[in-house]
Amino acid sequence: MKDTRFEIRVAGFGGQGVVTIGRVLGVAFTIHEGINSVNTRSYGPESRGGACRSEVVASQGEIHYPSVRKADVLVALSQPALDKYKADMKEGGVLLVDPNSVKDIPKHVACHAVPAMEIALAVGSLKYQNSVVLGALAALLKSMLKKESLKSAVTENVPPKTIEKNLEAFEKGWEYLVAEMSNENPAG
Repeated sequence: MKDTRFEIRVAGFGGQGVVTIGRVLGVAFTIHEGINSVNTRSYGPESRGGACRSEVVASQGEIHYPSVRKADVLVALSQPALDKYKADMKEGGVLLVDPNSVKDIPKHVACHAVPAMEIALAVGSLKYQNSVVLGALAALLKSMLKKESLKSAVTENVPPKTIEKNLEAFEKGWEYLVAEMSNENPAG
């Protein structure tokens, strides 16, 4: 990772694992990669169904402002989340969405659509949706964050009895996005 600030915003509804995604990313950056990071989150009083946001700011240098100003990566797990935060994306930023819940995707941004809900259900439960997203993020961020760092952070931040299924979901998210990216660029 260059000595620059990198900003990730994850947004959706409570119950989709938005807060866990941010926490796991922060642990992976800081504990496993030695990169400074700050994780902030915001959610409504509802535990499920209310608006939810988690942000991670990472930098080799000091982080003077802990919140996302312009997201390098926006993960939108609901249409209202995308509608609210798409204007806060950095020019040249990347959007990651679940096409099951986000239908109106802007044309002017690089977008990856990963059917996280479908993949999670195939693994066994919607509760693995966040690990599918983390696997996709591992593929997307591979130039700055090792896949093994994120896998370790997943293992450390999920209930012990769910580790195997969470890692299966993580791998499926990784595989899906790697396949999608290779289809976009057959030469590389």
